[in-house]
Amino acid sequence: MLADKIVIIDFGSQYTKLIARKVRECRVYSEVVPCTDDLAYLKNDKSLKGIILSGGPQSVYMKNSNLLADLILDLGLPILGICYGLQLLSHHFKGTVKGGKTREFGKTNIKCSAQTLIFQGVSKKLSVWMSHHDHIKKLPGEFKITSRSENGLISSFESKTKKIYGVQFHPEVNHTQDGIKIIKNFLFKVCKLKNKWKMGSFIDEKVMEIRKLVGGKKAICAMSGGVDSAVAAYLINKAIGKNLICVHIDNGLMRKNESREIVKYFSGKLNLKFIDASGIFLKRLKGVVDPETKRKIIGKTFIDVFQQFAKKQMGKEGRSRIKFLIQGTLYPDVIESSSFHGPSETIKTHHNVGGLPKSLHMKLIEPFRELFKDEVRVIGKILKVPEEILGRHPFPGPGLAVRILGDITKEKLDILREADYIYRESLHKHKLYNKIWQAFCVLLPVSTVGVMGDIRTYERVIALRAVGSVDGMTANWFHMPATVLEDISTGITNNVKGVNRVVYDISNKPPSTIEWE
Repeated sequence: MLADKIVIIDFGSQYTKLIARKVRECRVYSEVVPCTDDLAYLKNDKSLKGIILSGGPQSVYMKNSNLLADLILDLGLPILGICYGLQLLSHHFKGTVKGGKTREFGKTNIKCSAQTLIFQGVSKKLSVWMSHHDHIKKLPGEFKITSRSENGLISSFESKTKKIYGVQFHPEVNHTQDGIKIIKNFLFKVCKLKNKWKMGSFIDEKVMEIRKLVGGKKAICAMSGGVDSAVAAYLINKAIGKNLICVHIDNGLMRKNESREIVKYFSGKLNLKFIDASGIFLKRLKGVVDPETKRKIIGKTFIDVFQQFAKKQMGKEGRSRIKFLIQGTLYPDVIESSSFHGPSETIKTHHNVGGLPKSLHMKLIEPFRELFKDEVRVIGKILKVPEEILGRHPFPGPGLAVRILGDITKEKLDILREADYIYRESLHKHKLYNKIWQAFCVLLPVSTVGVMGDIRTYERVIALRAVGSVDGMTANWFHMPATVLEDISTGITNNVKGVNRVVYDISNKPPSTIEWE
């Protein structure tokens, strides 16, 4: 039996994938589709039980703004509009949306003024996360106000007869009190979903899909040793066995001893090949400062190295037998790299997102493109990927290149590798590593005055970053005990030549990203 599904229409919000993530957290399958897509296919989707309209950066009264398609309403399914989605609904049904002097950003208090299914079981007074310029001035006919903000603005409405609900705030953001409860109410009380999504079914479907696609041909998997590529390799191996070739490329940007440990661990478990390409990566990165340029160079070099490897795998007919490239691309990678899903702004590109050059002559398979990190870990447990792999902190594809602000040199890499090693070992020693979602060091492009042994020093600065998160879409800085910070700082300054100062990053995401570049 197919799982019930929710479709999220993306109007360009930076939080759209977070809506999908929260729906998945309720064990409901969700898909994100751009508001500019032809949505006619939804008419024949029997598993579709509801629609969510995302927020977005536009105003409904702007020229060329993306408006609500009649087809969405013609489906007769329950609809939840969030932020811009609420304004779209109001505008469509002849309500009035206006900009004004009163704008609401960040935490705002609202008060529920009427009974509504989506507020069942939540507090009558809520602290919610707002992010809007425009507001509803006049409500459409057949709709009723269900809450107002402390500023007197309409913060939610409903039409029971039309099965339409709207909230001006963002229930998908962790800062909204009872946000997940509001989403669950829409899913289970309004949409009345019953058939929940199961990861075991996802695995079976993907294995069958990949087995049918690849057939007897060979596929190659970029094996970084991280959670995503490891679980992807186990999944593809389950589908095609020895026809999967896993390749680990040492790009010279790995953490201390990492490549050696990856080869040692996975050899014998997977068909693993090792390529030392550190020289070519560092040569191409020489003198490059801009982080976007770094990422693009690293992405292209990965492809070049794979291409050279593939050319060596020639059959008698003179053609490469490797026809597919496997990558562990995740949903957060996609949203931060592409504005395809609506008019949202690109935050940063990811080296493993965006397709392949035609010269590679391979088709790309990304089994986890629509999944989040925690969902991949669940799949890994089902596939019996070892816990020491599943428990590893995320590590970016470009490696230490995006943790060195400025140009890349071997000297800087050695400094950062040692500092990062001491940091991670200290977290293990203090039994904090598994309580933190991601922790790493950043080498800053500044030097500061210090004193060591009565001698003046002028050396580099290391920034420590540690965050708690579920999926990487949002994150809070980890409140590291002062005694642990002192131990880490002392360990780094005493043992890493060239560093005389350590600082700690206490920024959340948003407004910051987790990585510095």
